[in-house]
Amino acid sequence: MLTSVNLRAKLVFKSKIKWAALIGLILMIVSLLVHLLLANYSNVNLLEYSAMASFSEDFTTKSVRKSSSMYRKLWGVMTPLEPLQPYSNPRSIYPAPNEESTGFIYAKIFGGFEKIRSSICDLVTISRLLNATLVTPEIQESTRSKGISSKFKSFSYLYNEEQFIVSLKNDVTIVKSLPVKLKAARKRNEFPTFRPKNSASPSYYINEILPKLKEAKVIGLVLTDGGCLQSILPPSMAEYQRLRCRVAFHGLQFRPEIQVLGRRMVERLRAWGLPFLAFHPGLVRDTLAYHGCAELFQDVHTELIQHRRAQMIKQRIINEELSIDSHVRKRNGSCPLMPEEVGLVLRAMGYPPNTIIYLAGSETFGGQRVLIPLRAMFSKIVDYTSLCSKKELFNIIGPEEPLPFDMFQMPPSKSDTQLKNEWNKAGPRPRPLPPPPDRPIYRHEKEGWYGWITETDKEPEPSLMDLRMQAHRLIWNALDYIVSVEADAFLPGFHNDGSGWPDFSSLVMGQRLYEIASSRTYRPDRKVLAELFDSIRDDIYNPKHNWTHAVREHLTQSLSEEGLIKESLFSKPTSFLSHPLPECSCMVSSSGNPNPVRDVNGRLLYGGEDKCPDWMQRSFSVSMKETEVEQGEVDETEPIIYETDSDNSEDSTSKNNTTLFFDRDEELDPND
Repeated sequence: MLTSVNLRAKLVFKSKIKWAALIGLILMIVSLLVHLLLANYSNVNLLEYSAMASFSEDFTTKSVRKSSSMYRKLWGVMTPLEPLQPYSNPRSIYPAPNEESTGFIYAKIFGGFEKIRSSICDLVTISRLLNATLVTPEIQESTRSKGISSKFKSFSYLYNEEQFIVSLKNDVTIVKSLPVKLKAARKRNEFPTFRPKNSASPSYYINEILPKLKEAKVIGLVLTDGGCLQSILPPSMAEYQRLRCRVAFHGLQFRPEIQVLGRRMVERLRAWGLPFLAFHPGLVRDTLAYHGCAELFQDVHTELIQHRRAQMIKQRIINEELSIDSHVRKRNGSCPLMPEEVGLVLRAMGYPPNTIIYLAGSETFGGQRVLIPLRAMFSKIVDYTSLCSKKELFNIIGPEEPLPFDMFQMPPSKSDTQLKNEWNKAGPRPRPLPPPPDRPIYRHEKEGWYGWITETDKEPEPSLMDLRMQAHRLIWNALDYIVSVEADAFLPGFHNDGSGWPDFSSLVMGQRLYEIASSRTYRPDRKVLAELFDSIRDDIYNPKHNWTHAVREHLTQSLSEEGLIKESLFSKPTSFLSHPLPECSCMVSSSGNPNPVRDVNGRLLYGGEDKCPDWMQRSFSVSMKETEVEQGEVDETEPIIYETDSDNSEDSTSKNNTTLFFDRDEELDPND
């Protein structure tokens, strides 16, 4: 009897569960239908997600007035340098080029963006010195053999050739190519060719090159050192220095497509309504190898730097030991500031985490891994890839021939005996160990840009894709150059390195100094900063107030006349374009004109510039009045930039910026 009652109770309970489940299912269906009807007939406008829109929203901040002390401290111009104005026009008797030239000069230029720009300026200057006709230089990084678009020649791939010829017609006669007969003779190697050093003197060209030019009527120059004329010329040749400025800052204009996209990038940065800082790390393999900075990196990057350094020693570019203490070199200021150190310096200066930083430099040795600490401190770091669409970048490169679908070739197989011998002869590491003989070799282990170093001591020849990417890198550097010159502030990670080669940061700093001398261009002394970092090495993320004050004082001094004098002492002897003062500037009359400063040899370092023409004086006075009016309007109406919860006083700013905690983590790219 009890069993039947229990059985009936269980059946009733199960039926109730079924009914409850059925009712729940019906309610779910009804709810789904209601939501579908609401989605179809509702008048509510649904917003679609936009990556660019969310990116710009992320850049919105609370406002601080443009006239505030914080804004002036971080972005304001250097008032004492405002009287310096760009003026590279001839100032003495300067005849047009003689119609009867002594002959033609053609040139091949090897190297990257910096060497190309500096070499072209020297070539024009030498052509003027020898009264020769210059053939448009051939940039070897962008020849047709590199796989670039067929619509460009080597020079026009980067620069506006028509602008180059027309803007310098009063200085030098420039032609696009040799006459047909001479071109055929060049193919037969009938003309003498020279390889001048970047420290060649004017007397070398007058005494050695000019007689050969008059005799053969055509000579060739091969430039590999980033120039072919010494940086500092005698005072009597000041007009030739001004010619260098006219070439670099007026004649050498990028082709229109590059200029348009570069200006568009600047406009997109300005559209956020915030000032931005440009930073160039300067981490280039050749420069790091030259100075022996291998130990600052890890794993395969150290080995790659040492491999390149061994090549330089063999080529007698440097006369030093292969293995040296990189940390000693860094304390001497010979190695770059690492991105992590740059982030700490900027935070010590008072730049908040939401500062917009444009990362220049198409090649950062070490990849994104070395940038992770900087990105942890400043979340709003952008580069050309985040400001331009893929279509814009594709259009600026132009149509290119497709490469073979699969260019990868497996290396020839080795016998067990060969593998065993290689394993025994591998010697002391840091070179990564090759895989054991019994382990299969996968394709991804051979295909990387550094995969060769696990197999051989000889670096393979660059592939067609590598050559094409090197040509593309010229365009990316040009875009970075445009943005860096226009930035509200610029900070170099590695400039004036003493190698004698021109570098990207120095060229940017020189053009900013020429165009607007009062712009905020930091000129840090790496030796001073290395000493400061050594003093807090045990706790770099919690420095004391006196350390923060020392960093601020040093960088502020680098912006002023004192920084210009140091830059003239150390940078100008290796690259005139990095410091084109006083030859390419003039001074508007004011009560605070500086006294001339000279070095021990009597060379003018700062001050003593010529007086600007009257029309420039009047223009400067009008612009200063307009600036005062605009500042008055800004004081009342225009707020801008940063969110901050502290006062603008020095003490409160220092307190908030000396205690830094970074808990943001980013995933490492295993293929980096």
